[in-house]
Amino acid sequence: MSWLDEFSPRLNELELQHLLRHRRVVEPLGGARMRVDGEPMLAFCSNDYLGLAGDPALVQAVQDGAKRYGVGSGASPMVSGHSSANAALEDELAAFVQLPRALYFYAGFATNVGVIPALVGLGDEIFADRLNHASLIDGSLLSRAHMQRYRHADLEHLAQMLAASEAKRKLIVSDAVFSMDGDVADIPGLLALAEAHDALVLLDDAHGLGVMGPQGRGALAAAGLTGANASRRILYMSTLSKAVGVAGGFVAGDATVVEWVLQKARSYTFATAAPALLAEAIRAALRRIAEGEALREQLHARILQLRRGLDPESHLGLGTMGWHLLPSDTAIQPLVVGENAIALSLMEALRQRGLWVPAIRPPTVPAGTARLRIALSAAHTEAEVASLVGALRELADQQVRAVLQAD
Repeated sequence: MSWLDEFSPRLNELELQHLLRHRRVVEPLGGARMRVDGEPMLAFCSNDYLGLAGDPALVQAVQDGAKRYGVGSGASPMVSGHSSANAALEDELAAFVQLPRALYFYAGFATNVGVIPALVGLGDEIFADRLNHASLIDGSLLSRAHMQRYRHADLEHLAQMLAASEAKRKLIVSDAVFSMDGDVADIPGLLALAEAHDALVLLDDAHGLGVMGPQGRGALAAAGLTGANASRRILYMSTLSKAVGVAGGFVAGDATVVEWVLQKARSYTFATAAPALLAEAIRAALRRIAEGEALREQLHARILQLRRGLDPESHLGLGTMGWHLLPSDTAIQPLVVGENAIALSLMEALRQRGLWVPAIRPPTVPAGTARLRIALSAAHTEAEVASLVGALRELADQQVRAVLQAD
């Protein structure tokens, strides 16, 4: 029997474990609504936290960029150069996050898997939060540095690891906002440890840029560590596909460190540059974000509405079933339900009600913590969030009745 024959039974095993994933065919319908596999749905699955993905200003910027630059970029920026739009974007990104220099990559995942191996290698050590995003994990593995994973958000555990390390180069790697739990890292605490142990911090702010800090400048700005307070010991990374609403990623920080990344990151050197039309859209998005306080207020209002509506103390059904929202003040609101099958059944029951909320299962989250990952947006209305809250309360009550009847 060839090993190629193993794929079918292995896929069957995933299905039995409720771990088989399915892609959906979608198209936007305006606001937070989209057509999913041909059916109109109210979506709570998108990371488009400010609703900018379909913003007319961004669409116009893409159209103007296509007319000026065409569609493709042709080659690596190290071979054929990068466009004036991409060059301007890097300057504007650095100014927006209030750090000395920025480098723009074609994708967020590519940013992390390129930056980490550029910074450390054999003989060096990486200290990674256990709940870091997969791109940070993969970048760490590609570097061939020794990786230690400290308990989530446990800075005492991290301090012990750093104190025991004999490596010359130490890299602390952490999400700023954790993508499946929605909590925020202790950024000043990470910096203090970096200073005490001659380490560098790589901070992934994919879910903070645009929605946190003054004018949406991100989690690092929210911590007061940009501008005059910026530290060369923090290298800041973010994607441009979430609150920014477009695509790509970037890294920003000390100009010398960013120059080293430019010279050594393989996912930058050996990849075709991002099209200039996307850079133009991102530039338009940065302007919208800087003046978008009303959008951030709308988002925060919807977060508060959801949390109040799904508080187990205010609704006995939720409390009885043991479902609970993880503590989060961000757009990521995880409703932990436990078993994979329960998460999938809830997702399907919501789908039948015209609500699209993704079920998240291992290995994305630890075993036994399957959840609905509710992603909120400024595009959601008060009535739309109320419809989700009402549906989840109804489903919790149904589960309670089913348990009582079984007993």
